[in-house]
Amino acid sequence: MSNINIFLGGDVMTGRGIDQILPHPSDPFIPEFYLKDARQYVKLAEQANGSISSPVSFSYIWGDALEEWQRIAPDVKLINLETSITKSNDYWQGKGINYRMNPDNISCLTAAKIDCCSLANNHVLDWGYSGLVETINTLNTVQIKTAGAGLTQQSAAAPAIIKVKGKGRVIVFSCGVTTSGIPLSWAAGQDKSGVNLLPDLSRQIVQDIQKQVEQVKQPGDLVVASIHWGGNWGYEIPLEQSEFAHQLIDYAGVDLIHGHSSHHVKGIEIYHDRLIIYGCGDLINDYEGITGYETFRDDLGLMYFATLDSSTGKLVNLVMIPTQIKCFRLQLASTTDLLWLKAILNREGTRFNTTVQWDHNQTLTCIIREPKKFQEKQ
Repeated sequence: MSNINIFLGGDVMTGRGIDQILPHPSDPFIPEFYLKDARQYVKLAEQANGSISSPVSFSYIWGDALEEWQRIAPDVKLINLETSITKSNDYWQGKGINYRMNPDNISCLTAAKIDCCSLANNHVLDWGYSGLVETINTLNTVQIKTAGAGLTQQSAAAPAIIKVKGKGRVIVFSCGVTTSGIPLSWAAGQDKSGVNLLPDLSRQIVQDIQKQVEQVKQPGDLVVASIHWGGNWGYEIPLEQSEFAHQLIDYAGVDLIHGHSSHHVKGIEIYHDRLIIYGCGDLINDYEGITGYETFRDDLGLMYFATLDSSTGKLVNLVMIPTQIKCFRLQLASTTDLLWLKAILNREGTRFNTTVQWDHNQTLTCIIREPKKFQEKQ
């Protein structure tokens, strides 16, 4: 067996304002409380950072990320896709925020050569059940694998299996928790479409996931648990999240935790040589010009590249490329912003004995060492 490099992206929201600058924008109507036209988000971004000459190319939004992917050449690219891909007008009533991308703009995801989308989140059903079906079908048509949502609970809980030629397989389980804002009514049922929504983070749920993993995991497989949990803002990591992540590793055969929901990066833990990302932060969004949470710097993100030993599941290396969203396009973060992210990761990593260092080439690297006992931040 050999090492497998997995790219892990946080929330990718290609709907609303971003959808409007792509070649095939949706009807700009959005059923929000404050804005009713998605083009207003484009104007906010332009007021903040300059004009955007639309329509842009499908690859435009990825910007500098394209070169980084080419340079590092990950074996698998996994993101949390936080938008519905549909022409449906059957929006979820009363939700307040409803993200939608026109299926004709799906080439923006194929331009990035995304392998798998986690769908167990609080936006995949923004445009109703027909929108969910169209989202899954559209992704399947371009051979992007999905996990975390389906026509039944069985299909929603089923993992995506990605074969890496000559190296093995990466198996992605996707699930969500109500703390991320997923409505209880979105849970998939025996004969009901929806998301793979966990009722809690109990030991019983760990045992259920353990059984699912045992049914599919083979020697040389790497198992990723992609989890949408927690609120949008704040660095606190509840003890139940940490305990759940530890139990997935200790008992369920999970090798990597890909956590998301927070709009900004959160602390990283290496537990028993396994990587736990509690909050990846946003990779792509249309929040430029929106005020209120500037101190969290949600315009900054990280491209996570985790190298795992496929024979043991252990983390070999973790490299992170800091990015900034500007004019709805990813660019490499400035040195000042890179150092800001480094300071945040080291501050939040104190409780996990996790440290990152700057390699002086726009890269942050996690130092792998023995962890200390987790203590909940007060």
